[in-house]
Amino acid sequence: MTLLIISPDYASHLLPLATLGTAWRDAGERVVVATGEATASIVESFGFERAHLQLGRGSNPGIIKAEDQPKGEDDALRGFFAATRLGMVETLAFQADARKNDLLWDPVNTARAVQRVVDEVRPDRVIVDHLAFSARLALLAHGTPYADVVLGHPSALPVGGEVYGFPPSWPAAFDPDDAALAALRALCDDVSASFTAEWNAALDGLGASHLHSASAFAEHGDLLLYNYPGELHERARTALLPAHEFIGSAVRSEPVDAEVEEWLAASDEPFVYVSFGSFLSVRGDVLARVLAALAGLGLRVAVATGSADRAELGELPGDWLVRGFLPQVRLLLRATAAVNHCGNNSVTEAMTHGVPLLVLPFSTDQFAGAAALEREGFGVSLAPNTATVDELRDGLERVLALPRARLDALSASLLETPGRERAHRRLG
Repeated sequence: MTLLIISPDYASHLLPLATLGTAWRDAGERVVVATGEATASIVESFGFERAHLQLGRGSNPGIIKAEDQPKGEDDALRGFFAATRLGMVETLAFQADARKNDLLWDPVNTARAVQRVVDEVRPDRVIVDHLAFSARLALLAHGTPYADVVLGHPSALPVGGEVYGFPPSWPAAFDPDDAALAALRALCDDVSASFTAEWNAALDGLGASHLHSASAFAEHGDLLLYNYPGELHERARTALLPAHEFIGSAVRSEPVDAEVEEWLAASDEPFVYVSFGSFLSVRGDVLARVLAALAGLGLRVAVATGSADRAELGELPGDWLVRGFLPQVRLLLRATAAVNHCGNNSVTEAMTHGVPLLVLPFSTDQFAGAAALEREGFGVSLAPNTATVDELRDGLERVLALPRARLDALSASLLETPGRERAHRRLG
């Protein structure tokens, strides 16, 4: 049997998808990953074959910087970073407007490249990142069944009266103006209509006009695999979902890091793990306030600074572990609490190890994810642009005081049946 995994050239997307593939690999099956050159080393580290496939202009091997991106993509990334400094609505509006150009990159030619990969690999099962729209378009036109992996809050696939890009719920710390929200909703509706027109035009170019969609953002695979714990999802919304499986989390194995092991062995004192991921670590101003709040609590800290300017963070305690990149899964195994941007990998990996969260959402589905954590009592959310050092310190103290019973039960469930096993059991 052959499993084909199709992923954008982004480490944060490929790592969970590749982790799912290890269930097939360990069962002695062939696994082929179709992705770009930037993440080739990740594919190799899992022991998979790689088929070259470029699904977009940009790439991210682990830490993303605007200056490392191709012309055009670099300015788009700088624009996004600038929008995050303005606020929630401004960021979501920037992202909505950008979707007019970046979700279907050269769709017909890209789709044909995907179809060539499928014809060459001849897979028995196909797993695709939900955000790889050109790949899913290709498979639809090709008549190839596939499982659709939603890496993010489930609202990445809108249902009911939702529209893509407009969060169905908000954390308590955010109180956007009604008029601004109405304008954002209108923009998202407009983008959804234009995206659907572009999707259908690409189907025309592929000779599949009979497959035209009324709402391209609502299109999905034969089976949805949500990389998200079902325990965090509202029951009323679950009832609206197409055929699906909540796989919980795709927690990867990481190589032993001698420096990290030495730091962990040096003390049994509790510590907090901090990371804003590969994109949003550029917000060194927010990271600096978080670290100042932690310094005031007297806790040990492990912080992945990513692309933040180290000088912006100031002088940090000598017993902290400070590096550009850290093995997140290993540290969450021991952390008492964590601070992050509410990205999908960060949340699901923290939940797997029962780590309560202080989240500072910046964009996309992070707001809905933060609202879910608050609702279930697994975390506290604050606004990254306005939270003061004192408010961050208070938020951290509230996180450390959260009740443990339900979080521990969720962790036990996710550890008992990992996401890769749930996916393999459902797909076979």
